[in-house]
Amino acid sequence: MRILVAEDDVDLREALAEGLALEGYAVDTAARGDEADLMLFDVDYDLLVLDLNLPGMDGMEVLQRLRSYDKQTNVLILSARADLEDKIAGLDEGANDYMTKPFHFAELLARVRALLRRRTVQESRVLACGALTMDTASRRVCAGGRPLALTAKETALLEYLLLHAGRTVSQAELIEHVWGEAADEFSNSARVHISTLRRKLRTALGCDPIRTRIGEGYCLEEQP
Repeated sequence: MRILVAEDDVDLREALAEGLALEGYAVDTAARGDEADLMLFDVDYDLLVLDLNLPGMDGMEVLQRLRSYDKQTNVLILSARADLEDKIAGLDEGANDYMTKPFHFAELLARVRALLRRRTVQESRVLACGALTMDTASRRVCAGGRPLALTAKETALLEYLLLHAGRTVSQAELIEHVWGEAADEFSNSARVHISTLRRKLRTALGCDPIRTRIGEGYCLEEQP
């Protein structure tokens, strides 16, 4: 899942990016409102974490411009503005959630998970496809009821495929939402991670639930 963090405080911006990346998310950052505005127009993000006090363009204007053409991308406002009027204004302009600074990172993660479930019409925190299950809160994956050890990137790959189970997902889409803008669509690293994930699933399940559709991409299918 790909997240844009728009925050002008460099220490907080880097801490958020690092913390979210460690949870397996693909993270891009913007230090200015006008920069975030351009990135949002060019990239299909799953979530925007938005500060309101941004240089170049105020965060509220960024939100207004986003909502003028995109009603789907979830927006979590993260701001030092704690007045009730600011919260109401942000939610009225189309934000999905509002947190005030200072905050606990664990709570931020919980809200991020909830918003990403909403983005994909996934109400339960547990994703499942056949004998595969994943608790999106604990990041625990089980195959046939037994825990399956995966790296953070493999977990993120599987999460995206579980969220779109039964649908063919192109390699470009996987890279965009799991690796972010720094990745190369033709990167051997992406292919290696996908191959390693499939090998682990095959070992745990006795079969490979990920189907390769030549020229199209990958599809996670429930096994009989």
